Amino acid sequence: MLDELSKMPIAPRRRLGSRWGLGALLLAVTALLLWTVVTSPNLDWEVIGSYLFAEPVLSGVGVTLLLTVSTLLLGLLIGMLLALMRQSGNPVLSAAYAAYVWFFRGTPLLVQLVFWFNLALLFPRIGIGIPGTSLGWYGEANTLITPFVAALFGLALHEAAYMAEIIRGGFLAIPRGQVDAALMIGMTPGQASRRIVVPQAVRVILPALGNQFILILKGTSMVSVIGGGDLLTRAQQIYGQNYQVIALLLVASLWYLALVSLASIGQHYLERGLR
Repeated sequence: MLDELSKMPIAPRRRLGSRWGLGALLLAVTALLLWTVVTSPNLDWEVIGSYLFAEPVLSGVGVTLLLTVSTLLLGLLIGMLLALMRQSGNPVLSAAYAAYVWFFRGTPLLVQLVFWFNLALLFPRIGIGIPGTSLGWYGEANTLITPFVAALFGLALHEAAYMAEIIRGGFLAIPRGQVDAALMIGMTPGQASRRIVVPQAVRVILPALGNQFILILKGTSMVSVIGGGDLLTRAQQIYGQNYQVIALLLVASLWYLALVSLASIGQHYLERGLR
């Protein structure tokens, strides 16, 4: 009898009362805060409604999405090259990889954006050519490095450091024994990588890319410090004229929430499809 009782699972006592009580309290506090904000006499909902789909705001949304997608693709491309450098086993390439990741992860994104925007102070003319000759192509840095270009450089180079670590982590997640087994049955290293390592590594990397997409989307708001034409930049330009600061910031926040929500839904279905 005692043996049978010892084999029975022990379930913890449920404390539904305390859980429901805490949940109701949290819901009440949240509702009170929302009601306080919504009913504030200093918040003009007509201004919010009139600017929510205004042409300058929609233009800023378009630039934000363009920056996000471009940054993700460029960061992924550069990060893949960096990860291959790290996996090559060459000490020089490995050191270059480590230096890149150390620098671009160690300096704030805001500093990098401001640096690229002011590149003309360091290099007034930039281009490609043969030193000591007139052969080549050169241009004024102030003309070439527009706010959008500076924003793209800063975001992509910064993101590439994180992409490199994500890709490297995906490759490290595959046991070395699988590659050894593939080589033993006659596969070449290239075939083992294409057929064994890469398909499994992609399943590890893709969910992390979804998180990075959302982080990049929100990170584009920093572009406003250099007037990159993104969503927050447009909102700042508008409230700089009509002084409706809170209303325009709420317009930008609603758009960011909508875009992040859509990206989160896409990430959910992506992860579910990889299971």
